[in-house]
Amino acid sequence: MDIIAPVLHNVRGIGEKKSDALATLGIVTVQDLLFHFPFRYDDLSEKNLAELLDGEKTTLKGIVATEAVVSFYGKRNRLLFRMMVGDAVIAVTFFNQHYLKNRVQVGEEIAVYGKWDANKQTILGMKLLSSGGDEKEFSPIYHVNKSVKQNELVKFIKSAIDTGYLSVLPENLPLYLREKYRLIDRSSAVRAMHFPENEKEHTGAKRRLKFEEFFYFQMRIQALRFQEKVMSQGQSVMYDEKCVRNFIEHLPFELTNAQRRVTSEILNDMKSTSHMLRLLQGDVGSGKTVIAAIAMLAAATNNKQSALMVPTEILATQHLESLKSLLSEQKEVKIALLTGSTKAKERREILNELASGEIDIVVGTHALIQEGVDFHDLGLVITDEQHRFGVNQRKILREKGNNPDILFMTATPIPRTLAITAFGEMDVSIIDEMPAGRIPILTKWIKHEQLETVLQWLNTEIVKGHQIYVISPLIEESEVMDLKNATDLAEELQSFFADTARVALLHGRMKNEEKDDIMRRFKEREMDILVSTTVIEVGVNVPNATVMMIMDADRFGLAQLHQLRGRVGRGDLKSYCILVANPKSEDGKKRMKIMTETNNGFVLSEKDLELRGSGEVFGTKQSGLPNFLVADMVADFNILEVAREEASRVWQVENWWEKPQYKLLADDWANGRTQAFD
Repeated sequence: MDIIAPVLHNVRGIGEKKSDALATLGIVTVQDLLFHFPFRYDDLSEKNLAELLDGEKTTLKGIVATEAVVSFYGKRNRLLFRMMVGDAVIAVTFFNQHYLKNRVQVGEEIAVYGKWDANKQTILGMKLLSSGGDEKEFSPIYHVNKSVKQNELVKFIKSAIDTGYLSVLPENLPLYLREKYRLIDRSSAVRAMHFPENEKEHTGAKRRLKFEEFFYFQMRIQALRFQEKVMSQGQSVMYDEKCVRNFIEHLPFELTNAQRRVTSEILNDMKSTSHMLRLLQGDVGSGKTVIAAIAMLAAATNNKQSALMVPTEILATQHLESLKSLLSEQKEVKIALLTGSTKAKERREILNELASGEIDIVVGTHALIQEGVDFHDLGLVITDEQHRFGVNQRKILREKGNNPDILFMTATPIPRTLAITAFGEMDVSIIDEMPAGRIPILTKWIKHEQLETVLQWLNTEIVKGHQIYVISPLIEESEVMDLKNATDLAEELQSFFADTARVALLHGRMKNEEKDDIMRRFKEREMDILVSTTVIEVGVNVPNATVMMIMDADRFGLAQLHQLRGRVGRGDLKSYCILVANPKSEDGKKRMKIMTETNNGFVLSEKDLELRGSGEVFGTKQSGLPNFLVADMVADFNILEVAREEASRVWQVENWWEKPQYKLLADDWANGRTQAFD
């Protein structure tokens, strides 16, 4: 009997037509059927009437006191009777289950599961249970559709288990792990996920399957680490330590402890013969650029070239200016800019100098990965906001050198729970400290009714010569969403500030040249207010901008709001973030409140993850995160950590797949019975 083979029709009750229906739920094999777990359970255990709360779902047992009466209302019907529960008489109502009438007999004991209405002393019935108490305490509730009903799915799963399919479900966790963490066997866990005898058994099943999911995913991650660190020989960059140390000591500011720690991690990686694959996380304004400059200078002292790839031309220009300023005393280090706008003659010169090794550092956009861009000796590749580049784009840049060291940088704080899973094959460095003297941004949440008062206050900022960002979630008016749109907003603000401010509009539908021109004019203070959609989320550095006002702020996630807020407060001026929102949902209100309470991006990212889940925050396809069936990265973080540690221990054993204690893991890998090593 092969549990993986598509033999659904061998399960009693499943014919060809029903197999097609189950396929609409993603169930095409018996294993799919057994692993289609309930998303919740109804607790059918009997409760004491006196202890029930209004609206609570419960099971009540009693004696039928009156005959069941059925009333019809068009296509709807209602079944009503009374029952004695102890000394109390309560009413029982079932909607659209008139067929239960024959099971309700006066004088007989009955059990009803439903929702209790304390005021009316009524239970709205959901299930009529057998009076003999044969039901389990937990009744599984599954995701179904119009083609497959709940009771059908339960029947099919029971039939598969009764047929003996669980007995051939392969165990995939080594005995030493099951014994170490007291995990039940896989077959028992799957059965108890569907039909647990009690709460304890159900908890044990979930614990086992959560560990299994996390452990196998971490085995895949560790395989990638093994491939990067052991199988891939890196370049050992024997940089000039004295030169690098002297550069750091003569910076116009002192590095924070976090910057020093991260710099050491990166430089140690570069000097090692192992290949560097590191993610550098740092909140907006935490000082990632200076760390990149130190790493690229180190590479240059060993005659290695560096490439810094960024998503936009405006960001590339900003990085170029920052690097030239930081490295102005390093006369021997040549820096160049290569983007789609680079003129043909200049481009030819840059390509020649990259190929000959005259250029030490090149900053650019996608232009860096175009055909004809060749390096003399590329030793370090840095990508900024790396999630904006596809895997293939990053791969092409890497292949322009002889396995160069890789550093990914991001100002999007990623919760540790996601970092060790989505980027688990990388080493992660975190700048968790802001430079001294940075003035915290004051964040205020206001309602739409208060907007005019805020606009009058904005006028005082404009009079001081300061600039303002105003963000709208829409470009043009939407008939279905009552949101302030960018086009109308720009016109309203121009009217309101007619005598005091110049207003510009920026949105994603504009051509790149238009966007770059508007951003340049705003940076050069030719405009006072920039009305924009979220295209400025990763944008130019404008130290003179002191206010970020976000309209309908409850439409954005916490991480995005924080990124937008980070566009101001980039100089030595007191800066503000104004959230304009009338949120209708509790989550929307929570997001607004959290934003006013903290400026810490990592705290916000954790909160965002809790509120919206990893799929929403990160995007499963982008992140490479699997769709866990049982496990949850936030709620089950402790299990995730243990699974990561155990997977790491396995990969530290030389040729572990040849060792007898790992036979189950090796067999799964070889036979493709899991997705652990895809």
